Amino acid sequence: MRSIEKLVIVVIIASFLACFHPLINYCSNVGAVLHTARLQESEFLHFFFGLPSLEAGLLKVDLAQEGGSDGNTISHSQTLLQRLEALLNQGNGSDVSLRVETPNADEVKVIQAHSLVLSLQSSVFEEMLLSRNSSTMVLRESSDCAAVFDKFIRYLYCGEISLRLDQATPLHKLATKYQVQSLQQGVTNYMTQNLARDSPSGHVAGWYEYALQAGDVVLRDSCLQYLAWNLSSVLQSGEWVSISSQLLMTLLQRSDLILQSEMELFAALEAWIIQNEPDGLTAENTLRAVRYAMMPPRELFRLQTQSTVLARYQESVRDLLYMSYQFHSASPLQMAKYFDVNCSLFVPRNYLSAVWGSPWIINNPTRDDRSTSFQTQLGPSSHDASKRVTWNALFSPRWLPLSMRPMYTESGAMQPTRVEGGRPRIIITPATSSADFAGVNFQKTVLVMAQQHGKLVVKHVYNFHQSTEENGDFLAEANLYRRTSEYLIDSSLFLHVVVKPLYQTLITTKN
Repeated sequence: MRSIEKLVIVVIIASFLACFHPLINYCSNVGAVLHTARLQESEFLHFFFGLPSLEAGLLKVDLAQEGGSDGNTISHSQTLLQRLEALLNQGNGSDVSLRVETPNADEVKVIQAHSLVLSLQSSVFEEMLLSRNSSTMVLRESSDCAAVFDKFIRYLYCGEISLRLDQATPLHKLATKYQVQSLQQGVTNYMTQNLARDSPSGHVAGWYEYALQAGDVVLRDSCLQYLAWNLSSVLQSGEWVSISSQLLMTLLQRSDLILQSEMELFAALEAWIIQNEPDGLTAENTLRAVRYAMMPPRELFRLQTQSTVLARYQESVRDLLYMSYQFHSASPLQMAKYFDVNCSLFVPRNYLSAVWGSPWIINNPTRDDRSTSFQTQLGPSSHDASKRVTWNALFSPRWLPLSMRPMYTESGAMQPTRVEGGRPRIIITPATSSADFAGVNFQKTVLVMAQQHGKLVVKHVYNFHQSTEENGDFLAEANLYRRTSEYLIDSSLFLHVVVKPLYQTLITTKN
């Protein structure tokens, strides 16, 4: 058979198996590829496709060459995948044995494989096969990776895989080690989409630690964001007391944590310290990251008299407690003359308690404009505890910029223009102004909730400050008209508006 006919056959074969696209690079030297796999032409087609002859392997029919006007393609890709899976399971035509060993364990796993498949799917395997001097390759893997190694090899043959939460990390390790980028990206996507799924001991913190070690920035940031935005549920899970001290400090230093109150955070930190018994410096650093000024004085008194952890480390946080009592006893303007009220001690996090905002459920959000009102405390200082600010919130599902709105002629007739479309818009403004607002900026935060795996989680966070009434990209990517939209829960939009008062520092710097 002429070499050009061989080239056509291999190109057609490559088109049937999308996950083996590197085969095209080998088409210029068909004989070398078949030699690597140690298969003759007839054996190659028989093992991989069950085709009795080369002539029967031409599945593509181009009617244009036969006088027709259309071209049709007959696809046997599913059958091909089944034959490849059978090839792996039965070990027919195998030319390499993978011996998977685990350190300090007697169990050994042996897999009969094919050099061609391994080389096409992994550049690491390709290098190992080129340098081998035996038909057996010894691979040393950790116990968790060895347990899923057969799944990993099956992916190389069939391009698909089924996995559980506890198998995600070892499969990601194998994909990274052997440079199978499609599997690596697929497992990362699986992990980011299953952060909210329930597991006996939790998994998000463990995935974060692994991503940090593996250098997977996407997974690391996704895990950290989930932990920060859903901290209340994390604090109540069994996973909380097992997180590392490094992750704990990373979370405590953030101002975008979403939780009920600072007291909830302190109670969880106290449980973590009791459970893990860290060294003194670690315990002191974590306790100093608590924002005691965000707790009412009565809660501070209770902590000082009832908390065993605080009693043990009170000297380490005495200065913070003293400043917190001062913060609650003086007016914010007076405090701002002598203290840097922009330091983290005086900056609220995103608290879900009724003092700092309100939930807002909008049924059928695409129907028409909606509005609501709610009140928040003027500031976290007890000096402002009796003062309230009333806020008006307006939601519009189809707001249009002025340039896109209907135009009117002098006679009052409306000019035809594009009126469909628009985007969701939310505006939050104080109902009144007051002299008490002096020295205070209000950061308004809108939390957009979603339901994932039967659990209510925070999907997006939108921030805008006192100088602006709205956020420019609010729900810009959401399609609220689609009933199955991930932003809707039972055809309703679940929001939570948080208002964070931020005091302005009045300290004058001396030259």
